[in-house]
Amino acid sequence: MSEAGSTPEEYGILIIEDDFRIAEIHRAFIEQSQGFRVVGMARSGTEARELMAQHAAEVHLVLLDAYLPDVEGLELLWALRRDHVHVDIVMITAAREVDTISEALRGGIFDYLIKPVEAARMAQMLASFRREREALAARHELSQEELDRVLARLRPEGAPSSAARSLPKGIDRLTLRAVVAALDSAGKPLAAMDVARAMGASRSTARRYLEFLVSVQVVGAELGYGDVGRPERRYRLVGDAAAWCEEG
Repeated sequence: MSEAGSTPEEYGILIIEDDFRIAEIHRAFIEQSQGFRVVGMARSGTEARELMAQHAAEVHLVLLDAYLPDVEGLELLWALRRDHVHVDIVMITAAREVDTISEALRGGIFDYLIKPVEAARMAQMLASFRREREALAARHELSQEELDRVLARLRPEGAPSSAARSLPKGIDRLTLRAVVAALDSAGKPLAAMDVARAMGASRSTARRYLEFLVSVQVVGAELGYGDVGRPERRYRLVGDAAAWCEEG
């Protein structure tokens, strides 16, 4: 268990996975993801229930395997949904059977990731989770348009998959790759000026490319404060940019 409690900007995650190697991979990735921390790791349904009983207030998201030594993952899913309605649940499993997926969806899962999970897909899920939680926490009411955006957890229709995508006028792949490389090497959110310096371009050019990446959900934007205390947009990678950076 982590010694410190969650801050308002930090979301606690419980990993339920009987393979300790996979659990450690997930833990390492989460610990490198801004705004998230691992509250605990359980290798069985019994351990999971005990940890939730002790630390339920700290857990916001559960990563749940479908195959556990003492209980079916779907059975545990329904138990968690009944006893801890405040948590979201993501199935991370090798189970590809339609019956399993269908029941998980009926159980109200936030997402379903099939092993082995790529880092970009995990990052996309975490970004979607944080975006939804923050959107709901910031409002008392939502319009239909705002609600539709919240519920669009995966890529919108027409967003990139694995094939190279055509770019809009004014965006070229060489510069786009430089922007992505600057964000990737930084390992933390950057302002447009920081990206501009890293790639040797103007701030306006960096901003234009960054906003394009935000529009296709490869980059996330958040407000931060600069040296003079004024708020500024900071950018971080949240998805896979390969489809936009590869030549067609």
